[in-house]
Amino acid sequence: MPEIFINYRTSDGKDAAYAIYQELARRFGDRMVFLAAQSIPAGENYHNALTKGVRRSSVLLALIGHGWVDAVHPERPGSRALDHENDWVRREIEEAFAHGVAVVPVLVGRHTEQLDPRRLPESIVALADCQYMRFTLRTARHDLALIGDQLAKQVPELAAADRGPDPAAAPADPPAEPAPGDDTPRDPGTGMHNTGQSGGIGNISGHVGTVVGEANAPFHTGSGDQIDGTQVNGDGNVVGGSGHGGINQNFGPARRRREGDR
Repeated sequence: MPEIFINYRTSDGKDAAYAIYQELARRFGDRMVFLAAQSIPAGENYHNALTKGVRRSSVLLALIGHGWVDAVHPERPGSRALDHENDWVRREIEEAFAHGVAVVPVLVGRHTEQLDPRRLPESIVALADCQYMRFTLRTARHDLALIGDQLAKQVPELAAADRGPDPAAAPADPPAEPAPGDDTPRDPGTGMHNTGQSGGIGNISGHVGTVVGEANAPFHTGSGDQIDGTQVNGDGNVVGGSGHGGINQNFGPARRRREGDR
C-alpha cells in the first residue's frame, strides 16, 4: 500500500517525477511510493489503479513545473488541460482533497512561481494555499534529502521504513540562492515555503493523511474517509466504496492511456 503518490504532468515534470520516485523508493521501499509508469502492472485498469492509489496514500506530491498551469490538453490544441475534467493531473488532486489525503505542491525549477488561485479550477483552488517545497536540478541531492526527511517526519509508516539518506552519496548540495525578487519566507530548518498563512505542518497520521498537531497548518486534508474497495467502471464513474465521500462524476468513455496524456 503506497504512502506517497507522485502526481506530475509529463510535459514539464516527468524527469523530476522519476528522480523523486527513485530516491523515495530507495529510501522507503518501492511499495511505499506510487508512480503511474512504475506502479501499475500490465493489464490492470488504470482508472482503478490511479483512483485507488490516491485514496490509499497518506500524501500526494503535486509536481508543478513552469508550464504546469498553461499546459495544453493533448487532444484539444489551444485548450488548457486543467480546464477539462478528464485531465488526470487535475483528477488525482481532486481525489486527494476529497478523501483526506494531504497535498504537498513541489515546485520544479528555481524560478517556478507559487500558484495563483485565480488561474486554477475551483475544484483544486485549495492547492494554491498548501505549503510547498521545491526541487531543482542544481540542488537535486539537497532537495531530495529534504523531501525524504520531511515525509519521514510527517508519516509514521514512512519513518518506520526509512533507510535514511544514501550513505554512499556525496554531501548534499547547499540550498539555492533565492531568485531575484523572491522574498518568499523559507524555514531554514525544514525547507518548507510559507504561503503567507500562519502555522507549520501538522503530523500526518494513518493512511488517510489526517493532520494532527497544529490546527492552523496550511495543508488541505479534505473531510472524507478513506474508501477501500472502490472501483471505477468503464466510463470513468466511481462506484462502490465503503461509505463516505464517494464521487460520481462522468469523465467520458474509457480509452487507452498514453504517457503524453498526463
